[in-house]
Amino acid sequence: MAKTIAICNQKGGVGKTTTAVNLAACFAALEKKTLLVDIDPQANASQSVGVNEVQEEDIYEALVLAEKPEELTSEKLSEIIKSANQEYKLKCLSIMPSSPGLAKLEIELVNAANRERRMQNLIQAIKFTYEYIVIDAPPSLNLLTINTLTAANSVVIPVQCEYFSLQGVAELLNTIKLVQNNLNSNLKIEGALLTMFDSRNSLSKQVADDVRKNFPGRVFDSIIPRNVKLAEAPSYGKPILLYDIQSAGCLAYMKFAEELLNG
Repeated sequence: MAKTIAICNQKGGVGKTTTAVNLAACFAALEKKTLLVDIDPQANASQSVGVNEVQEEDIYEALVLAEKPEELTSEKLSEIIKSANQEYKLKCLSIMPSSPGLAKLEIELVNAANRERRMQNLIQAIKFTYEYIVIDAPPSLNLLTINTLTAANSVVIPVQCEYFSLQGVAELLNTIKLVQNNLNSNLKIEGALLTMFDSRNSLSKQVADDVRKNFPGRVFDSIIPRNVKLAEAPSYGKPILLYDIQSAGCLAYMKFAEELLNG
């Protein structure tokens, strides 16, 4: 049965999508059958694994179907799920793509049935097909994010090593607590992942120290550096390990994936 990990931070530009894409790719490289779920209307995770064109069906249709769990089957979802970078032989990685059309679902969900549990219903239909499911949540605290946290077993919080980062994490932790109390009592916080760390910058070091101080025991040992190759890889539709496997960014994400797998 799949372990479902949400990559979540309501603040944009913190490395959330980069983390979701590259964590999923590293799991796949370690021969773990992995599904990357893109529930961000910007669809950047989809583009980052080579799904650049709008599909006939994407996660929007899947979440509409998920209103009635009995109508949501693994066979139906298999028509929406795509192989990611098949030409590069990353055989264990698949993606459920997104599109800008997903943005309208939030309005449709306001008064809809099962509005907080659509993603949970979706995951239930495919949980025996994969070992890991990684969800790239939207950069906001909306119903799509609530759906993500309700469906997940655990959450990873990317924290950019810049000013204001702690404020965003505190707000997200409050939301996670509300979800734990009302919708998903089994949701666990895997930890905070320091991203865009610049060892030459005293601010990066100060923020890293502050995060560790404020969240003792909840910060991963792995640190993701600010890295040009990581920034370039999405424009080629590739995770970093397919773009530059020897880059500092790739080595950092592989270390992070192994840290997660080892508990």
